Formats: sequence, structure tokens, C-alpha cells
Amino acid sequence: MSINLIARFGRERARRSLESSFAQFQADRAVVGLSRQIAKNESAIEELLSQAVCHLGDFLEYAGIRREIKEVETLLSKRDHKKSFDNRQRARLEADLSDLRKGMRNHSCHACAQREDHSRFSEKAGRLNRENDGLHARVQSRTHVIAKTFDQICQVLTHLDYIEGEKPTTQGKILTKIYAESDLLLTEAIRRGVLDELNAPELLSVVSTMIFESRNADNVAPKMPSPRVSNALADVISIWAELEELETEYGVKTQRQPDAGFCWVSYRWANGNSLQNVLKGTDMSVGDFVRSTKQLSDLLNQIAAASEKLRPVCKDAVKRIDRGVVAFLMGDL
Repeated sequence: MSINLIARFGRERARRSLESSFAQFQADRAVVGLSRQIAKNESAIEELLSQAVCHLGDFLEYAGIRREIKEVETLLSKRDHKKSFDNRQRARLEADLSDLRKGMRNHSCHACAQREDHSRFSEKAGRLNRENDGLHARVQSRTHVIAKTFDQICQVLTHLDYIEGEKPTTQGKILTKIYAESDLLLTEAIRRGVLDELNAPELLSVVSTMIFESRNADNVAPKMPSPRVSNALADVISIWAELEELETEYGVKTQRQPDAGFCWVSYRWANGNSLQNVLKGTDMSVGDFVRSTKQLSDLLNQIAAASEKLRPVCKDAVKRIDRGVVAFLMGDL
């Protein structure tokens, strides 16, 4: 669910945008997969039913009688095994079974020479129809969850004054320019001035916590480049905790916890250290470093577009990290 999309268009326009686009509204891979299976089954059902057409009459009606007979026979067998019904119940079921068998024998399709072939095709179609009933229920349930999440996010954004009815607020317009996973957290940090006093290496060091995800949780406190980075990051974590509490109140979770695993590495790279020195003592590969730096560069450009005040320092930060192996390999990633 896109917080950015909701902030950009307001509640109702964002909902219409989502609902008008199958790919967006059903972006959940499970729902897309279920929908594809339903379509595949429907095509197979159509083919099977075409092969079950009988020249003597309505074979689907005949197949329905056969299915009811089987269901009653199964019920009688289970009840006999469990001895869970009295003689009146048995007599009623046996009478129903007798009527069904009589109706089957009197049906026009009963005399068809290809009766059993038609029956196999109709039974397969029936199984696929029952499967599709279950798949439709799962899709409906899943899309209900998506719609519910949409409303919950709208409530969070309304509470924080990012949207007001149909329109994004001034703060909401800043959010529309941020596309990171932690878009709301970053926008709140911008709004509260957490990043205002940082120089370029410090800024990118703090911002890196919103794009980086450590591969292992060793519970070792990452090294901080400077007191100002430490203080700013403490503020960011405090904001994240506030958002976490607010989103929990509304039953949704959209913001990943900041990860300081790239702070020191990115800070040193921005200050001109060599790649060998930057990666020394870490378990980060060159490829991982370049990918993370590219993400960081993209996010800095988004901040520059969103905040006029931070634009100069963001541009400086991008220049500092777009060098060496990063500049050489960035276009290949």
C-alpha cells in the first residue's frame, strides 16, 4: 500500500486510482497468482463443458442428479458407521435416494451411449468450479485486507495532518516526493528539523538508516561518526517509536525500524576514504556497498526535491558519494 500515493491524491482520488488499476490494487503477489489460477480454471471449465454436451438433453442437469445420489449414498454410509441417526432419518434418506435414482433413470441423457465420457468431463468441470469458489473467497478476503489497510493508512495521515479530505496538506506535498520504504519517518524528520544542522556526510549518514538493512543481527552497537549524527539518529528513532505507537493504534505498520549499519561506512566514503579502508572490518561486499550507496543517492535526490532548505547539502552529499567504484558501477545496477 502506497503512503506516497495516498498523500499525493488524497483519500478518495487515491482509492479510485488503486481501484481503477488491477495491477496496483492487486499488487499483492498472492492475489495476482490466485486471479491467474481462477482465469486458467475458467478456461479449462469452458473446454470441459463443451465436451460434456449431450445431443439427448441437458447433461449438466443429469450430472447434478448423479452428484446428489453420490452425496446421499456417502451420507448414509457415514451415518451407518457412526450410528448417529434413528430409523426415521434413515427412511427419509433412503426415500430421497430412491427418488433420485428414479429421476436419473428417467432422464433423457441416461440413454446416451457416451454418458460416462460426458460424466467424466462434467465431474472435472465441477471440481474446478468448486476450486474457483474457494479461490474467489480467498481473493475477496485478501482485497478486503488491502482496502482495510488503505483506510487505516488514511487515518494515520489524517491524524498527522498530511491529508485533509480530498487534498494533501503542505506537509503532505513533501511526502509525495519521498518514495523510500520509510517515507513517513523521513518526512517527519524533515518537518521537525532533525536534519537541518547536519553537514553533507552527517546528513547522508543519518539518512542511510532509512534505506539500509543489516544481514545479521549481532546486537553490536554500530560505530557513530560524530555526536551530531548520534543525536540526530536518536531523534529519528524517537520519531519512529512515535509513529509505531500511532500506527499500532490504527492497526497498521508501514515504517521499518532505522538501521544504523551503514552510517559509519557511508560517512567515511563521503569524506574521501578509499574503498579498501571503508570496507575494512565489515562483512559487506563491494556489490552490497555500491547498491546501498545507489539507494542512498536516490533518496538524497528525493529529499533535495522535497525540501528547499536541505537541497544544497543533499546535492553536496550526492557529489561526495558518486565517485570511484560507485560512479563506475552505478549504471550497471
